[in-house]
Amino acid sequence: MYFDSHAHIDDERFDADRDETIKRALDGGLAGFLNAGADMKSSARGLAIAEKYPGVFAAVGIHPHDAKAATEADYAKLAQWALNPKVLAIGEIGLDYHYNLSPKEVQQEVFIRQLDVARQTGLPFIIHDREAHGDCMTLIKREAKGLPGVFHCFSGSWEMAQELLALGLYISFAGPLTFANSVKLKQIAAVAPLERVLIETDSPYLTPPPHRGRRNEPLYVKMVAAELAALRGMEPDEIGAITYENAKRLFRLE
Repeated sequence: MYFDSHAHIDDERFDADRDETIKRALDGGLAGFLNAGADMKSSARGLAIAEKYPGVFAAVGIHPHDAKAATEADYAKLAQWALNPKVLAIGEIGLDYHYNLSPKEVQQEVFIRQLDVARQTGLPFIIHDREAHGDCMTLIKREAKGLPGVFHCFSGSWEMAQELLALGLYISFAGPLTFANSVKLKQIAAVAPLERVLIETDSPYLTPPPHRGRRNEPLYVKMVAAELAALRGMEPDEIGAITYENAKRLFRLE
């Protein structure tokens, strides 16, 4: 069984065939998947979808792109949503210095506040980190001591991965692992301790070949597993089983 630890099935690109896409994933070998929130509206949509389908779960949070719109009421709402058994994590949260759609200092403040929500609720966090490795590491070390969490779609160095692993965190590999030019990422995936690795699609984004240029979907997490298996000299189903157990452990999924 496979588990897609990060998808966006609430995205409008699934509006025409969401039911069919979810059924295709669950019938195709996935035990389930986690829909990550990007803002308050998408978090609400993701939770509504999760409540409708067995095997589908939600994370709620405010992406750094939307940090500038965060309000005090939002943090209280995130904590309220966290009481729902279908909500497994606070995320995706973090920093994105590639687009800087919210000012850096605002991104950092909203990141810290949501780490506090994770601490209050006892839920793990899901980190978005794009071109902000230094500040992400500084804030995690300072503000998230002892908290469980995962860096989704990991894009850092092996040295950064080792720091995260030393903090007890997980790293997750997505579609970029399957890209031919992802040499350093493949090197990290080949040696990272498997008991701290997750797999994901980040669908509808980052579609693996041979589907590049088309919408990604949770079923394609099996392609990420296949690439990871090839790098480790293992079978894809072995990777699926190990990463599913890891997801169950991190997200306290029965």
